[in-house]
Amino acid sequence: MAAGFKTAEPLEYHMSFLKENCRPDGRELSEFRTTTLNIGSISTADGSALVKFGNTTVICGIKAELTNPTVEGPGKGYIVPNVDLPPLCSSRFRPGPPSEQAQAASQLIADIIESSEVIQTEDLCIDRGKLCWVLYCDIMCLDYDGNLLDACIVALLAALKNTQLPEVVINTETSVPQVNSDKRRALHIHKHPVSTSFSIFDDTILTVDPTAEEESLATAQLTVVTDEEDRLCSVHKPGGTPLSGEKLQECISRATLRQREIQKLINKVIHSVKTTQ
Repeated sequence: MAAGFKTAEPLEYHMSFLKENCRPDGRELSEFRTTTLNIGSISTADGSALVKFGNTTVICGIKAELTNPTVEGPGKGYIVPNVDLPPLCSSRFRPGPPSEQAQAASQLIADIIESSEVIQTEDLCIDRGKLCWVLYCDIMCLDYDGNLLDACIVALLAALKNTQLPEVVINTETSVPQVNSDKRRALHIHKHPVSTSFSIFDDTILTVDPTAEEESLATAQLTVVTDEEDRLCSVHKPGGTPLSGEKLQECISRATLRQREIQKLINKVIHSVKTTQ
């Protein structure tokens, strides 16, 4: 009977749970799915991480390449994020050029990298006006079940913390850069931004870490990004129904707590990897 109700009236089915302050998967409204993290999963990358929020699975690989700085930023390197949503992660995605959702996620992550100052791009400069690092951050979803953005940001942050750049020396006679892959240094992470996403139902009910089904039924989505100093880096609400200032404050408070949890998890995983090496 319940299965029939869920299929025939999915929104009413969900609302019957939400009004009782719980969700069909058994979680409370403000509860995240189990979050797991592995780092250094891709041996050919300069840094990598695999993240799971329940079924949603995202992997991030970072490749550093030498390039020329831009004319506007001669003393800076740059970071290029790219989100890939292949058909293997969900039947909603088709083969071919990047979907609108993938492009929007890539742009949003680029904006978050900039607004949060996760890395000072000056740290990526090797020789002002001549040589710098570009970090290609390829983020691929392996299993899509909602809340893509939060998983991508955790995977990116963990992969950046796992990244080791080789030493580069510029030959004074030939001006040719020489890369020493045996000598590597970790990236300096200035800030630890973490995003927390919510689905909004009926303008008043908020569910954190929505599943794909919750996202499809919600009247609006909201993503809040904060760092370890409780600084609000970004608020993203792509249309939908309005949200009161009081509810927004509730979301920011939950995001602040989540930032602490994720930073603790990343540090714990990095420490455990170091002790096993």
